[in-house]
Amino acid sequence: MRTSIATVSLSGSLTEKLTAASRAGFDGVEIFENDLLASPLGPEEIRARCADLGLTVDLYQPMRDIEAVGEEEFARNLRRARHKFELMGRLGADTVLVCSSVSPHAVDDDALAAEQLSRLADLAQDFGIRVAYEALAWGRHVSTYDHAWHIVETAGHPALGTCLDSFHILSRGSDVKGIEDIPGEKIFFLQLADAPLLAMDVLQWSRHYRCFPGQGGFDIADLVRRVLHTGYGGPLSLEIFNDVFRQAEAGPTAVDARRSLLVLQETVGVAAPPAPVVPTGVAFAELVTPDADPVSAVLGALGFARTARHRSKPVDLWQWGEARVLVNTGAAVRRDGTQLAAIGLESPDPTAAARLAEALLAPVLPRRRAPEDAPLDAVAAPDGTELFFCATDRPELPNWRADFEDVKKGAVKDEAVKDDVVKDEAVEDAEHPPAAAETARIDHLALTQPWHHFDEATLFHRSVLGLDAQESVDVADPYGLLRSRAVTNADGSVRIALTVGAAPTDDTVHAQHIALATDDVVAAARRFVAAGGRLLPIPANYYDDLAARYEFADGELETYRELGILYDRDAHGEFRHCYTRTVGRVFFELLQRDGDYRGYGARNAPVRLAAQHAVKRLTGG
Repeated sequence: MRTSIATVSLSGSLTEKLTAASRAGFDGVEIFENDLLASPLGPEEIRARCADLGLTVDLYQPMRDIEAVGEEEFARNLRRARHKFELMGRLGADTVLVCSSVSPHAVDDDALAAEQLSRLADLAQDFGIRVAYEALAWGRHVSTYDHAWHIVETAGHPALGTCLDSFHILSRGSDVKGIEDIPGEKIFFLQLADAPLLAMDVLQWSRHYRCFPGQGGFDIADLVRRVLHTGYGGPLSLEIFNDVFRQAEAGPTAVDARRSLLVLQETVGVAAPPAPVVPTGVAFAELVTPDADPVSAVLGALGFARTARHRSKPVDLWQWGEARVLVNTGAAVRRDGTQLAAIGLESPDPTAAARLAEALLAPVLPRRRAPEDAPLDAVAAPDGTELFFCATDRPELPNWRADFEDVKKGAVKDEAVKDDVVKDEAVEDAEHPPAAAETARIDHLALTQPWHHFDEATLFHRSVLGLDAQESVDVADPYGLLRSRAVTNADGSVRIALTVGAAPTDDTVHAQHIALATDDVVAAARRFVAAGGRLLPIPANYYDDLAARYEFADGELETYRELGILYDRDAHGEFRHCYTRTVGRVFFELLQRDGDYRGYGARNAPVRLAAQHAVKRLTGG
């Protein structure tokens, strides 16, 4: 189906919005009146610009407070409409959106509203224009789609139809079954917007919290299926009012918008969906750092051993059980501290996963690699994290692990590098005894999102990676609120927590982290401390509260207090976890899941955040 987007959904000048919509692959646009009024381009120039960009002008909007008023006022409204229709002819738009009146002068008289809308349609028809009448959810007398359709049907004018808007319909909890009773040719336009489920004034909800389909809590797909069942043949168009989108860069927002419609079309069955390729595990997490020593010290204390080095790049592979961390000190690494730059995702079909990602507008990353290096496909997540589609130790597919040579065998070709490796190994062998026997794996990865990418990141991970999104959680930080949402595959072998919120410049606190699962978190924490590692200190008040809430075995709570281990439980299991100090913008979490606990210890997050702030104040890092 054709896709369209209202210019009000994007930031910037009208020219910037049109360019972003075209580059994202939209077929058309709705021109929002305020955008036209603020543009230095005349209507003919805007029309030519759209044509150059391959865009049609599908709708001009909005025309407000037209119907159900006194005759004198309606005459003024027709004069206003004539001017708009002349402008639309210059602009190349053939459909105008008329919103149900919110004027205090409007009366509750459906017959009068139908008669005046019919006269408006008479005038519009003279200009070759159609009138799409929409019920605003906060309309003075007409606030539901079925009421608006009743007035349109009563008017019975060929140039008068209705516009259906998913937000106005679903925010009021209207029964969408009645949509199928509207003839498809009388649905002149369909506007789509999702929104989080909030208990608030519907006008404020609409103006500030709309989002793209798949980012909120509305069942947009069901509504669209019913509209299509009527025979509607117009575009799927997005009309989004959102403070974040209006401040974010137009280009990425437009891509996110188009991706939402691609996924929606697949969901409702009007486009053949590519086969989903859901990752089955985490192959590795890659840290980039200008100084490997602090990272190496933490990894060694945790129980990791450096097992291999990339044959052509300054990248070391550290491993503890099934957990793998790459440490990259290449010349291209940014100098502003240690960061989690890439994630390797185990994929049942890496090539198909990359193909699906590209079809859903994920930016495919070029790779600088030697001829003998494994051909790994990678895409960029909205926050810039590189996502590699991997197949580890599967003989039939290229294996990224083959690019690394075992350090213990001394198979390093560069003599200078070999000397460094031998020197470093001597230090490691002396300072870090072999890891304990318990297993370890990457349980989840926490990625801090730029404030304007949170909804985009959720949709990206759901659509491009096929992960399921859990409920969004608000966490109290001492300096504001954090918003967090986890995405995961069915068995929990891939878990990514997406977070955005308070104090965005405090990189030490609002950092990325790698959570490592072990079968004995107490033993892992003791070994870490014995090896010189520093765990995050937790206030004594926290443990006093734990004692009041739960019963523990003798000495158990004292052990947690000593090591800074936090505790949570639910109806399915228990969760124990602790945190390292931050290195650059990264810290590690040690955790133990017992039973069927599937959460992330969200109850403890405020305590952890406060403790990290306290450490930063005391140490400056």
